[in-house]
Amino acid sequence: MEFPRGKRTKAKLGGDQRSACYPHSLQFYLQPPTENVSLIEFENLAIDRVKLLKAVENLGVSYVKGTEQYQSKLEAEIRKLKFSYRENLEDEYEPRRKDHISHFILRLAYCQSEDLRRWFIQQEMDLLRFRFSILPKDKVQDFLRDSHLHFEAISNEEKNLREQEIIASSPHLNESLLESVYKIPFADALDLFRGRRVYLEDGFAYVPLKDIVAIILNEFRTKLSKALALTARSLPAVQSDERLQPLLNHLSHSYTGQDYSAQGSAGKISLEQIDSLSTKSFPPCMRQLHKALRDNHHLRHGGRMQYGLFLKGIGLTLEQALQFWKQEFIRGKMDSDKFDKGYSYNIRHSFGKEGKRTDYTPFSCLKIILNNPPSQGDYHGCPFRHSDPELLKQKLQSYKISPGGISQILDLVKGTHYQVACQKYFEITHNVDDCGFSLSHPNQFFMESQRILNGGKEMKKESVQPETPQPKPSVQKTKDASSALASLSSSLEMDMEGLEDYFSE
Repeated sequence: MEFPRGKRTKAKLGGDQRSACYPHSLQFYLQPPTENVSLIEFENLAIDRVKLLKAVENLGVSYVKGTEQYQSKLEAEIRKLKFSYRENLEDEYEPRRKDHISHFILRLAYCQSEDLRRWFIQQEMDLLRFRFSILPKDKVQDFLRDSHLHFEAISNEEKNLREQEIIASSPHLNESLLESVYKIPFADALDLFRGRRVYLEDGFAYVPLKDIVAIILNEFRTKLSKALALTARSLPAVQSDERLQPLLNHLSHSYTGQDYSAQGSAGKISLEQIDSLSTKSFPPCMRQLHKALRDNHHLRHGGRMQYGLFLKGIGLTLEQALQFWKQEFIRGKMDSDKFDKGYSYNIRHSFGKEGKRTDYTPFSCLKIILNNPPSQGDYHGCPFRHSDPELLKQKLQSYKISPGGISQILDLVKGTHYQVACQKYFEITHNVDDCGFSLSHPNQFFMESQRILNGGKEMKKESVQPETPQPKPSVQKTKDASSALASLSSSLEMDMEGLEDYFSE
């Protein structure tokens, strides 16, 4: 793309040419745009795309994905922002063009760090899932071909020969639901195979149309992840254009929500408050970690990483953090000198006082759910995502959740709606019918809990700011921009370099 300063001159294309440019309302974004785009349009397209992805995120943690309510609200948001969403609408060239160009603009903005990439990929996947769910059946094969997915629907004769085996291998299917079936190489259907939800024969998986979306999303995730890594490598050349550098930095930092860093909240809590706060205002993931620390006087690698940054985010100062971890580890028979030599430096490092002086921020729900699953002896992760259902049920019972509430939560977990399940836990434990926010961060859970428990007032000592609309790009702090630039050429794991030592065994 080139970026002239004047208004864009629209290319005059005939009907067939316009249709050929964007034959589908959804795509894998395999080819970047090549036309000229004005800076004004560049910015408008990017901002609308971020608004759309934020709507996707908020609806995904407020409603069960795929339900009628979720589908109708997301369709309304897409229509309001004038993006493409249905195949058979007339004159879809402009909405599809907008969708295509805006996606590639946000690749430039959201390739800059691991957290930004993770957020961008997840929202794009949810958007693709929605669009595929409303794709007419007769358009599926064309979409697969144009996306370079070599999955062919088998003939009715082949389907009838294997009908009973396919239905038996897919518990949610019956004869009335068995429509198209796709013959796919076994290696492309590993997730379905791992869940024992697909029929295999001679190295091929026979996948019903209802299940093929899981394979499509895996392919899309893989391709987009690689594309973002390549974009990050070439981004310094793009940012040499002084017109684009401020805009890309503002896009990546102005619209993704609070990072819940300790700035402005340091000193809001005392060490004596932590035990009571853990039962009243901690989300289950942090409540679990706190109990494990008190019981065992030790947390392994992942637990210290997740819990330490959460405590920092709710207001624990560096001095308090040093005292908190030292007191607990000494109770576990660790020598005081060993703690000072092995941990103090790295705790200061996590507060940005040592090393490259990066001020690390607490983990979001998405990062906890998708990253570093716990193994035997670990207590980190998301209880709704990583706990055995029976153990989760026992844990909820110990938290005095009613049987009806437990049933609602477990149903959401069974449907893989982990953040919605946590939001339901919040509503039950705080006795509210609707919490009034979309849960996306453990520290957001804590702040909203304190707001409710204090009758709408803010925490003692100094106030804790509730979540507010993000500032406009013109007032974004320069620290955010410089921090993003520092990580442009990083690999997918570079964000945690140095901090790993803090939590190492």
